[in-house]
Order: sequence, then structure tokens, then C-alpha cells
Amino acid sequence: MSFDRRSVLLVTTIGSFLTPFMGASINIALPSIGSEFAIDAILLSWIAISFLLASAISLVPFGRLADIHGRKKVFIYGMMIYTFSSFLLTVANSAIILILLRILQGIGGAMIYSTAVAILTSAFPIEDRGKVLGINVASVYLGLSLGPFLGGFLTQNFGWRSIFFVNIPLGLFILLITKLKLKREWAEAKGERFDFIGSIIYGFTLLTIISGFSLLPSILGLSLILIGALGVLIFIKFETNLENPIFNFKLFKNNTVFTFSNLAALINYSATFAVSFLLSLYLQYIKGLNPQNAGLILIAQPFVQAIFSPLAGKLSDKIEPRIVASIGMGLTTIGLFILTFINERTILEFILINLIILGLGFALFSSPNTNAVMSSVDKRFYGVASATIGTMRLIGQVLSMGIVTLVFAIYMGRVQITFEYYQSFLNSIRIAFTIFTTLCFLGIFASLARGELR
Repeated sequence: MSFDRRSVLLVTTIGSFLTPFMGASINIALPSIGSEFAIDAILLSWIAISFLLASAISLVPFGRLADIHGRKKVFIYGMMIYTFSSFLLTVANSAIILILLRILQGIGGAMIYSTAVAILTSAFPIEDRGKVLGINVASVYLGLSLGPFLGGFLTQNFGWRSIFFVNIPLGLFILLITKLKLKREWAEAKGERFDFIGSIIYGFTLLTIISGFSLLPSILGLSLILIGALGVLIFIKFETNLENPIFNFKLFKNNTVFTFSNLAALINYSATFAVSFLLSLYLQYIKGLNPQNAGLILIAQPFVQAIFSPLAGKLSDKIEPRIVASIGMGLTTIGLFILTFINERTILEFILINLIILGLGFALFSSPNTNAVMSSVDKRFYGVASATIGTMRLIGQVLSMGIVTLVFAIYMGRVQITFEYYQSFLNSIRIAFTIFTTLCFLGIFASLARGELR
């Protein structure tokens, strides 16, 4: 591996580590944040949702801008925004300011994620792609692994604000290495036009649908979803008539690998993202663990993911990604089904073993699925393809949190999670896991339907 490629692998790997690390850290710190600002469970979930929503809206436009103007340039600006917003988050003095700054951080995160995988795919030949994408996915899971542990340790000993501070030195290090070592720029769509109107329609549509989903079962929530659905139809009609659209629907046409791999990713993240959020609350409220000890248990799932992701990625260079990813989706379905039986008497060993099953399932799914997406498109669409699968991931994560928020709203209402509401909280968890199990089971068929890559 050349020195230039090692530098690319280093900065994209650390860059891909940051956003999941922050997400996992935030989940473990939410009870402490909720206590300081005295906010209910629904508003508490918006501290996680706001970041995801901003990232989902920004990913595809920044992926397209990166293809046109340079992926390294967008990556650097994204890292600057992410690092600066992390600094501001260390001094946030209210829940509303915290949420607004999380939106800014989400935009920076989108600029990083939409370019990191695209740069990596551009820099390495196809025979090494599964391996390096496996390393990249492993860094994501390492972030998820260290998030609960370090987040719990920092929250317990230095307060929840300290988890944002960790991003600052890492962000500065990435900026330094990128500036000094990455001499190349990647912009295979240079000279093509950027679709501003399509970007606005796209952002508005996502905002209304996801916001509406989080506001269900209210009339306002339903109205926003209907407006968003109309926006989707307008967006598709508008984009199909453009020469250089923001979202190239031709990538989906006659490309079953790309289409069903993205659908599988959407379903997988919709069914799994809120698991750590729910178990973090369960371990601290129902089991009475402190943030540090809760984090030590939650580390099991992403730790297993980090170990097996490079192996799964390498395996998908030799075996059809469809087979490996579908086995992973099946294992995840089993793990989610087992969690539907959780109650106040559930022993911690039961949760730990189940998290290991989920970790193995996630590892077998994610790397091969990403390999399938990136290997199914032409080079000049790497940024958009990377952003598309990133968008599926983020929309799935927001929908996952949206399902939890809806279940909380129906079965608990806008209340803080206190002792008298523990039974309602447990019922909500079981219902959420039942929905997630059903989704993931359907995802197996989407994964199998993608067809052969080679």
C-alpha cells in the first residue's frame, strides 16, 4: 500500500469514527442531560434526532458538491464545522441551544460522511475495496464501541459536556494530516452543474416527512407526512427531467444491486439504531446502573462489530455480498426478537449475550452491503452513491428514533421517566422491539432480492 493511500485510509477511518462515537456517547449521556435541563423523554430524543435530521438533509447535496468541486475540499470544510460545533456544544446552557448546535454538528458530520467513503473508494482498486471498506466500517463500530464506555466514563467523572470536548483534538489532528499529506483531489464530475432547486425540494421533503413522523399521532404530524409525500412526487418528476440532477434516479433504474442494497440498508438501520438508545435508558432507569457501568455493557455489541467487520468486508470480495449481508440481517432479526421478552427481572448476562449476537449480525451486513453499493456504480457517481447509502443510514436512524418517539407518545405521553412510569416504559420498549423485529425480517428479503454483483 502506497504512502498516499495509507494517509487516505488514516484520515477517512478517523473521520468515519467521529460521528458514531458522538452518537453512542450522547445516548449514554441522555439521562444526565435530561436531569440537568428537566426535559421529558420526547424532547430528550430530539437531542439525538436533530443531528440525524440535519445530516440526512445535507448528505446527498454535499455528496454531489464533492463530486463537482472536490471531495477533499468538502471533507476539510466538514471537519472544520464539526470541530467548531463540538467546541460550542461544551458551553451549551439550555436544551434548545443544545439541539440547535447538534443541527450544526450534523451538517458537518454529513460533509465528512458523504466524502470519506467516496475518497476511499476512489483511492483504492476494486480488488482491495472490500478490505478497506471493511476497515472503514470497523472504525464506525469502534466509535460505537468506545462511545458508551468513554461516554459513560466521561459523563460519570467529568459531566456530559466533556464528551463533546473529545472531538476537538481528533478533528484538529485530521485537518492537519489532510492538509499536509493528501495532495490529490477527486472530482470526477468537475464542470457539471449543481442542482440548487432540487436540493431545496429534497431538503424540504425530508424535513416535513421526518418531522411529521416524530409528531405522530397528532394531526400536525399526519399533515406534514402528506405534504412530504407530495414533495417526493414533485422531486422525482423534477429530477428525472434534469441533465445533472442532485439525486440521480437513473442509478436505481436497471441496477437492482444498487436499489435493493440501499433499501436493505434503510430497513436495517430503521430496525436497529434505537436499540442502544432504549437499552441505555433501560440499564440506567430500570436496572439502576450508573452511566459508566451501562456503557461497559453496551460496548459488547459494537466491539463485536469492530472485530468482524473487516473480515466480513474481505469475505464479500470473494463471496457474493448478497449472501453475507443476508445472513447478517437474519442474525440481527433473531437478536431483536429475543429482546421483545425484556422485563425488570431480565439478567444482565442475557442482555450481554444478545448484544454479541446483534454485533455479529451488524458486522456481516454492513461491510458487504457498502461494498455492493459502491461497486455497482461508475466512478463519477462515487460521491452520490456514498451519500445515498449514508442517507439511507441516517433516514433509517431517524425513523428508528421516530418509531420509539411515537411509541413513547402513545404509551407514556410527555412525561419524565420516573418510578411511577417504569411499567409503561417497559411496555413501550417491548412494543418497539416487536416492530423492529418485523422490519428486520422483511429486510432479509430485500437483501436477497439485490441479485449478483459479479
